Amino acid sequence: MKTSISSALKTTLKATACAALLASASSAFAQSSVQLYGQVDEWVGAQKFPGGKTSVQVSGGGMSTSYWGLKGAEDLGNGYKAIFTLEDFFRAQNGQYGRFTGDTMFSRNAYVGIESPYGTVTAGRLTTQLFVSTILFNPFIDSYVFSPMVYHVYLGLGTFPTYSTDQGVTGDSGWSNAVQYSSPNFNGLSASAMYALGNTTQNGAKKWSGQVLYFHGPFAATAVYQYVNFNNTPGDLGSFDSSGVPGLKAQGVAQLGLSYDLKYVKLFGQYMYTHNDQTLTSWHVNTAQGGVSVPVGPGTVMASYAYSRDGGGFDQTRQTAAVGYDYPLSKRTDIYAAYLYDHITGQSSGNTYGVGMRAKF
Repeated sequence: MKTSISSALKTTLKATACAALLASASSAFAQSSVQLYGQVDEWVGAQKFPGGKTSVQVSGGGMSTSYWGLKGAEDLGNGYKAIFTLEDFFRAQNGQYGRFTGDTMFSRNAYVGIESPYGTVTAGRLTTQLFVSTILFNPFIDSYVFSPMVYHVYLGLGTFPTYSTDQGVTGDSGWSNAVQYSSPNFNGLSASAMYALGNTTQNGAKKWSGQVLYFHGPFAATAVYQYVNFNNTPGDLGSFDSSGVPGLKAQGVAQLGLSYDLKYVKLFGQYMYTHNDQTLTSWHVNTAQGGVSVPVGPGTVMASYAYSRDGGGFDQTRQTAAVGYDYPLSKRTDIYAAYLYDHITGQSSGNTYGVGMRAKF
């Protein structure tokens, strides 16, 4: 009888222990998550940069640069979470990773961090706050092919040897070796600050930025400032010498953005002031962008115009205009057609036109 009771007790204890382990594993699984996501964007058309020749192509990133990513979160309790993100750009037209040959594997984002009731801290390679403000307040968002504002901010200084310009922003749309703090959302208002190191003995090599975002009903606004005195590695701003901009030491950029959604039309506006320091002198650039998006049928018509003017430097004017239509086939897939005109003082005009498809997953 004792043997039977003892055996039954052992069986019960084992079953209880197994149940506890399973419950614990289930709880841990429920509190952790990993997600695979991304998008593939390809377009067919022709592109001509100012002063260059027309290239007919099948290419990637017509409306958005293709990428895939992994992100995860683990609940640490008391409102805290451990988070991570790894995101890789790729070119579907040839199967290569990165936005261009030589780009790093996870150049979009690669970081770990902690979320808390007091804000979020992340460290690694991070998307810049200037890039976020640039894409949120123009109708073509993050298109490196059809967005006039993206052309004026990121496709300028030192980017394309096909045309000569001293306009544009240095430092890329993502910063490596960076740390960022983002505040909680206070009734639509949030703020963030970022600092990036050169990771060398040159302690003066740095990048930093600050941003404020506000969203309230149909109205949204942003203000951001960033300062850089190196691009990828300390001292590399000297590489712009080959672009005709010798002795560039540092750059400061301030940008304001506004949007208002009237339902039948959404209005966008941006202003940017860029100050460049050279060894012996300095120059600045004023940039403005205005745009609209209008619902037409199930899709959206987009139009945007950007204007930049040098105050010194090459004494250039740049004007870029674009119009396009985006048609959703489903919640995750859309097709589009767009045209862009681009002109820089003293150079033949550029233009880009094409049709494309974007699929998100």
